[in-house]
Amino acid sequence: MSAAAADARADAVPVIETRGLGKVYSPGSQAEVVALKDVDMRIHRGDFVAIMGPSGSGKSTLMNLIGCLDTPSSGSYRCDGIDVSTLDAEMLAELRRDKIGFVFQGFNLLPRMSALENVAMPLGYAQVPVQERSARAQAALAAVGLAERASHRPNELSGGQQQRVAIARALINQPPILLADEPTGALDSKTGEEILALFKRLRDDNHTVILITHDAEVAAHADRILVMRDGELHEEQGPGTRDRGPVETAAAATPGPEESTS
Repeated sequence: MSAAAADARADAVPVIETRGLGKVYSPGSQAEVVALKDVDMRIHRGDFVAIMGPSGSGKSTLMNLIGCLDTPSSGSYRCDGIDVSTLDAEMLAELRRDKIGFVFQGFNLLPRMSALENVAMPLGYAQVPVQERSARAQAALAAVGLAERASHRPNELSGGQQQRVAIARALINQPPILLADEPTGALDSKTGEEILALFKRLRDDNHTVILITHDAEVAAHADRILVMRDGELHEEQGPGTRDRGPVETAAAATPGPEESTS
């Protein structure tokens, strides 16, 4: 990466930025659980990042906060430059619709709908005209290599094809962020590799892919690996790491006492 590109990247608004993010369940009670502790993180457009860790490490809590499915107990979170703490419930729903595409292990396709109808469904909530919905859904299916399967229902598709439909649906509103929770967990290894290769192509098209996984081999496909341990976030260099310039965290961007001008 050139110095000019590195400078431009540093000046760009991150699509995900957290500062001191924390989550405590049942605070002040005997059942209190500190799930997340002071998480500082920056993720830019075009990044492919894996967040991994064992059960109970805090990765699911962090995913829910990134996806605006839960609210933090402390700290701040900006999603594509928007401070989510300033949004009411309706505005949060709109942000999830417009900024984040979700992909889950279980596909979550509606069995009575065709692939095309499943992909087009989010456009209905956005009040997109019916004819435009169909055209955009067909284009999204073509982008994941399933144009010829548009009329098939989920039970007529393989697991890998169903996950591709789910990815097309997640991308239909052209969100800057794709949040994938164990997306290869229900797939065989060969099909899982195909889905991970698709994520890399999406990254190359300037989508931001955030992959939640407990599997180190899956995480190795990402450019950066963030590891959750006991609610704390750590950054590790993975085999899949590309040269995308210096590692960035929110903490690194905060001036120290010697740099302060006050």
